[in-house]
Amino acid sequence: MHRPTDGQHDATPDSPTSLSRRTLLQFAGAALVLLVSPVSAAAPKSAPNPVSNPVPKAGSLLAVRVWPAEEYTRITLEGNQTLQFTSLQVKDPERLVVDLEGIELDSVLKSLPGKVMESDPYIKLIRAGQNRPGVVRIVVELKAEINPQIFTLTPVGNYGHRLVLDLYPTVPVDPLLALIEKSSPLDAASGDTRDSEVSPPAASTASPTIARNEPTPPANGRKADPVRRADPPPNRLVTVMLDPGHGGEDPGAVGRRGSYEKNVTLNIARRLKRKIDSIPGMRALLTRDGDYFVPLAQRVTRARRVQADLFLSIHADAFVKPEARGSSVFVLSEKGASSSAARLLAQKENEADLIGGVNLAKQDSHLARTLLDLSQAATINDSIKLAKQVLAALGNINTLHKAEVEQAGFAVLKAPDIPSILVETAFISNPEEERRLIDNRYQDKMANAILSGIQRYFAANPPIQQRARVVQLG
Repeated sequence: MHRPTDGQHDATPDSPTSLSRRTLLQFAGAALVLLVSPVSAAAPKSAPNPVSNPVPKAGSLLAVRVWPAEEYTRITLEGNQTLQFTSLQVKDPERLVVDLEGIELDSVLKSLPGKVMESDPYIKLIRAGQNRPGVVRIVVELKAEINPQIFTLTPVGNYGHRLVLDLYPTVPVDPLLALIEKSSPLDAASGDTRDSEVSPPAASTASPTIARNEPTPPANGRKADPVRRADPPPNRLVTVMLDPGHGGEDPGAVGRRGSYEKNVTLNIARRLKRKIDSIPGMRALLTRDGDYFVPLAQRVTRARRVQADLFLSIHADAFVKPEARGSSVFVLSEKGASSSAARLLAQKENEADLIGGVNLAKQDSHLARTLLDLSQAATINDSIKLAKQVLAALGNINTLHKAEVEQAGFAVLKAPDIPSILVETAFISNPEEERRLIDNRYQDKMANAILSGIQRYFAANPPIQQRARVVQLG
């Protein structure tokens, strides 16, 4: 503001005649306003305070993660705000280019290239650099042509805003091809006894895989005519779908020692698979065989595609109080949960899709409609029978959290035609049980106990012939 100099006044104090009555009233009114008004209110609105309205800073990334798997590789970029991006695919050589807008190159982004493993089936290397002010360019050099799915996720759980790059092959990998690992179905049906890592089930679990029609002694004591045993023919397999809970972006529950539920469940499932595979006429398949996420609906779909005889989802429980302990077994309920704890657990497990990250634009609603249209009463009844056998076997190696099978609306148990159970092996939030869950010997005991329950169930409930068959591949 220009400060007036001497001699520039329109009127001087010794010139009373130069001040009109109106001028005096204006000066008095202005003085009164200044006395009763706050300083901030007296400031002109056309001059905003620059301190209270800072220029927004560029967004920053909180974390970057890479989850490689045969089915697909996922790249996750997590930020403190919604990530704006553009992407394009480039040929010769194959590359995926993603420009992040409103982002500056920082140490988090610079760490991304080092997260790529040589064994990654799809990514050769990743480069990240400042393309222009406010724009970071990420270049993913690929080993082969891909079919990318790129989508954003809103904050959930401990995660902020996420941008997800799912790199699928142009010809999808069928994870169910692992069902037959032998040269022929006949070899598979004969079992695999060469795996030295498989310890045999305990003596109490030596019940036959398939129920046998043993002759019943007649009342007169005469020797009964021999009855042909119902051994499974060599060209069919009893298929058990094992579902290691969580995976990838979704760690599941976390123990006080930092153990992840997703790792515990995968280790137990792998052990159980090897044991089942060693039994003639039986074969197990995993919904995931690595640290990556599989949506809940896909887990159900995979079991139905191979016409599995059983679906068994493996988990490790958690609670706010570390004293909680013991094993539990759950089945689906059509009429509401059997307890408030079961309802809360189902709600937590059903949130896996939100945490693991599902591309909602690609989800097929056909399965949901099918599940609503089909009656599951008979399947739930069979599920309860299986759950009781597994729960009883778990009681031989661990305390039972609940002595009865519980029911709730678990999304992963909604196959309408496959007996399905969810096993909470123990509480990973309990320090003692966490220590046991990460112990190799205890994991083997847990797998043996579950196998015992499966065998006892099949001994009393032979699998349906039409469902349990070898899937013809090729």
